[in-house]
This record gives sequence, structure tokens and C-alpha cells, in this order.
Amino acid sequence: MKFSWKVLVLWTLPALVIGFFFWQGAFAGAPADMSKNTANTRMNYGRFLEYLDGDRVTSVDLYEGGRTAIIEARDPDIENRVQRWRVDLPVNAPEVITKLKEKAISFDAHPVRNDGAIWGLLGNLVFPVLLITGLFFLFRRSSNLPGGPGQAMNFGKSRARFQMEAKTGVKFDDVAGIEEAKEELQEVVTFLKQPERFTAVGARIPKGVLLVGPPGTGKTLLAKAIAGEAGVPFFSISGSEFVEMFVGVGASRVRDLFKKAKDNAPCIIFIDEIDAVGRQRGAGIGGGNDEREQTLNQLLTEMDGFEGNTGIIIIAATNRPDVLDSALLRPGRFDRQVTVDPPDIKGRLEILQVHARNKKLDTSVSLDAIARRTPGFTGADLANLLNEAAILTARRRKEAITLREIDDAVDRVVAGMEGTPLVDSKSKRLIAYHEIGHALVGTLLKDHDPVQKVTLIPRGQAQGLTWFTPNEEQGLISRSQLKARITGALGGRAAEEVIFGAAEVTTGAGGDLQQLSGMARQMVTRFGMSNLGPLSLESQQGEVFLGRDWTTRSEYSESIASRIDGQVREIVEQCYDTAKKLIRDHRTVTDRLVDLLIEKETIDGEEFRQILAEYAEVPEKQQYVPQL
Repeated sequence: MKFSWKVLVLWTLPALVIGFFFWQGAFAGAPADMSKNTANTRMNYGRFLEYLDGDRVTSVDLYEGGRTAIIEARDPDIENRVQRWRVDLPVNAPEVITKLKEKAISFDAHPVRNDGAIWGLLGNLVFPVLLITGLFFLFRRSSNLPGGPGQAMNFGKSRARFQMEAKTGVKFDDVAGIEEAKEELQEVVTFLKQPERFTAVGARIPKGVLLVGPPGTGKTLLAKAIAGEAGVPFFSISGSEFVEMFVGVGASRVRDLFKKAKDNAPCIIFIDEIDAVGRQRGAGIGGGNDEREQTLNQLLTEMDGFEGNTGIIIIAATNRPDVLDSALLRPGRFDRQVTVDPPDIKGRLEILQVHARNKKLDTSVSLDAIARRTPGFTGADLANLLNEAAILTARRRKEAITLREIDDAVDRVVAGMEGTPLVDSKSKRLIAYHEIGHALVGTLLKDHDPVQKVTLIPRGQAQGLTWFTPNEEQGLISRSQLKARITGALGGRAAEEVIFGAAEVTTGAGGDLQQLSGMARQMVTRFGMSNLGPLSLESQQGEVFLGRDWTTRSEYSESIASRIDGQVREIVEQCYDTAKKLIRDHRTVTDRLVDLLIEKETIDGEEFRQILAEYAEVPEKQQYVPQL
């Protein structure tokens, strides 16, 4: 257990207080001879005079200036044995001394010692000294703790982590799948190590590099690689660490950070999630935030103000570049904006090779097949995928990761945790028809993505799932592809209506309808794929609470809005009619596939296409073959 001075002092101070008062009560005003000033019982003054007159008293000791007497006398009740009594004498009782002299009784008067005043003086001096000493150690100890009393004067100090030579354990060789971004940042490292190569031709070092990309694409990993490769002092801080509840603290921290950086130049400052402090000024409902705007103003001044800075490279990362202030993005502050996109199939393969170094994979596992199956996955997603597969392997007590664990891990990452399979019932058959409807319509449409597998195993909120493998090169999507996707999404509802009737359709198509309605509206309002012509009637508005102004201006009239709704409805109805026709024309193979799905609970894409090819002509779909 770790020793804590703070706990020791907090327990010691109350004990000192209690001990002090006990000490005062026990020793203040103590008599000279404590051994003699004791008696078994008390005797009143009248009885003492009777004993004195009866010659039973043998000796008397007077204490406290004659106010108390300890007598020794023979007790007639116990055969005249000598006993000791304590007697409280009156203040004015001179007759007692006279009688003692007349009876020739031995007596002695003990003077009062002045020890009480000495002990009281010492107590009054010692206790405050102990208290002040304890408080001194307490404050001294807690001043080094976060949030301690000593931190009150350090609010304006920067909280950046400083490393003279950062040892992150990450090099550029550990970063894969984002080659373009890595090349941009390797130039920055080369500039720091060999500036003469660039200054010889008149080039100057970039002042700032802004890493932009979706979450999980490797922006922070790139910063760690830069820190590990550069070999110069490295400051790292989060954008949220600048802002406090006290006005002016953030600006003070910015000044302190750049002051330390200038003292250690050339160096690198990495600001993660810079959108926390760099959002547009005076935007959103209610205007801006004074503290955040003061911090941003100070950051702008330090990056490229009147004094400027030399030898300091600022690297920042954000996944919300749309909310950043325009003054922060201009050249001179951030000279380069490096976009870190999700990797393509080649990049995913390289990322999988990096994360598979410490994984025990079965010989049947093909990283190329995993990369093909995971379009849209970021580097963080792929790392999580292999980790989930390793966890499943350990749970199943296997020695190596197999394709089954990879497939289950992909399903878990994309759709959620596996649920309990449904028992054979009407509900299970209806779900089977719904999923077969999606797969059949998608397979029979030439412009639709090929089906990968159909399953009745519940995952997350879905009772069944149909997986499609999208084409990798989908930067541009044609009108026919969008209509094919809408038709495929309506395949489940179409199968329910054709097989069970309109009265038996279920809520299972709720998510499909929401998705296809959005696609159909974008075809009309953004892509100009309707009878309204090549017009963009809606633009992507920034969210008001994320740094944008609140605008309620409509971009089209009410008559145009009515025509938009009509065009959206027309597109969806055409696609729905197509889906229902495909289900009716292939009713026999639909029933066979449903029976097989209920029996096996999962049908892979190749088997599905082979069975469907026995009953209908399956169009060949163009597959993307990457150049590895």
C-alpha cells in the first residue's frame, strides 16, 4: 500500500488536539506529592471534628492552602484500624490548627506548586507549533497533486506533455494504408533533420500541418510516428485542455505553451482535436463563447502574429474541418492540409499485415480476402476486427484464428452481438422470406452489388441480415445503381406482400424504407436525377450547434416542394413494382431458398447464386480487381 503524507497528517492532527486537552486536564495545577494526596473515602468536616475530639486522629496533611486534608484515624467500626480519609475544610477554620496543637497531633502543610501555569504555557506554545507544522507539510504535499491548493497559481500554465526526445514506439514503418499522408509528413521530418536541403533552394519550413479525416483513420498514429522519427522536442496537448471555466486561462495557457516551445526550438507541437478550441467565432445560437474565442485569438496570434515563431511546427488533427475558423486554416498558419481517408483495398491489406504481426493466424486465412470483404473499414476498425477474432479464438479454445472467427468478427463489428436463433415458426419463415427477397432482387439486378451471404441469425436489433459486397471503385454512382439499391432495399417488403398478402406486411422493413427514402430524395434534390431537371435544390447545411448559423430560409417554393415529393414517390413506386414483379416471376426458387435458409440458417453468396442460376439467368456483375 502506498504511503501517503496527506492521510498521515489528517489522522495525526485530531489526535494531537484530543491529546492536548487530556494533557492539560491531567497535569495543570497538580499538587506537589501525588502519592500522599490520596484517600479511600471522604469524611465530612463535622465527623472529622468528632474524631478529633475523640482522640482517634493520628496525623493530618494539609493541601491546597488548607482547603483539603488527608487524615489518618482509627475507625471504631473496624476494630480501630487506621484508615485514610479526605476532608474538605472550610476556608476560615483556624480552630483546626489550634485543636491539632492542643491534642499534640502530628500535622504537615504542603505548599501549592505553580506547575499548572508552566504546563499551560508550554501547552499553549507547543500545540500551535505542531498544528502549523502539520498544515505546512499537508499543503506542501498536496501542492504537487492535480487540483491541489498549490495548483491555484498554475491555472495559466500549459498542460502539454513535453518530451525532449519522444519515445512513442511508433515509426513510419508501423503506419500503413495512408501512403500519401505519410509522404507529406515525412517531408516535415526531413526538413527538421536536414533543413539545408530545402533552404538551399529557398524553401521554408511549413508552419503548420492540419490532419483531416474521419475518426479511426490514423491521424493520431501519424503524429506519434512523427514524434518517434523527428528526434526533436515534442509537445502534445488536446484542444479541450486549453479551455477552463475561468476567463483568460486558455489564452494564458497558449502563451505559456509557445513560450516553452520557443525555448526548445526547433520543436513540434501536436494539438489533438483542435476543433474544441478552433471553432468559428460568433457562430451558432446565442453567439460565441468568450473564453474559447479569446483562446482562439491567442492561438492565431502565436501561430502567425506580429512576432511570429521560428522553428516551431504545429501539427493538429480534427475530424470536423467544416467548423474550424477560416483564419485558422489560411496559409501561414496551417500551410498544409493533409486528408487522411479510409484506406482502399490495398491499404487495408497493408494495415491487416501490420496488425497481424502478433496474431496467430491459421494457414487457411487470407488477408487479401479479409481486405476485400471490409470496404469502408478504417485502420481502427481493422485493428478491432482482428482483436475480436482473437478473442473469439480464445473463447472457443482454438490455437489459431480461422476464417470462421474472421467472419464472425466482421459480423459482430458491423451488425452487433450474435443473438439467440429463432425457433421454427411463422415469424421465422416470414423473416426468411424477407431476407431472401433482398438477396434475390439484388442478385437479379445487374447494377446491384453482389450478395455475400444471407443469414437468419439475429445480430443487434436485426432478426436477420443480408450482406452485399459493394464494388470498391464507387466514387461516382450512376442513376441505375441508385435505383437498383432502392429496388433491392424494397425486396424484403415486396416478398412479404407477394407471399403473405398486403394485410400481413410487418414493421421489419422500417429501416429499409428510411434508407431508400433518403436516397430517392437525394436523387431529386441534389443529383438532378428526376423530371425536375439538373437542379440542386438542397445543400448540406452545417449543424447549428456545431458552429454554424441558424438559417431557416427555404431554397425552393411550395409548388417545387410538392413536385419534389411527387418525384420521390414516383421513383419509389417504380422500384417497388419492379421488386414485386421479380418475386412473382421467381416464386418457385424463392420457396426453395427459404426452405434451405430455414434449414441451414446461413447461405453464402456463391451457393445462393448457383441455386438461383438453375431457375433464372443471373447477370454477371463487374467485380473490382485491385492491382496489388
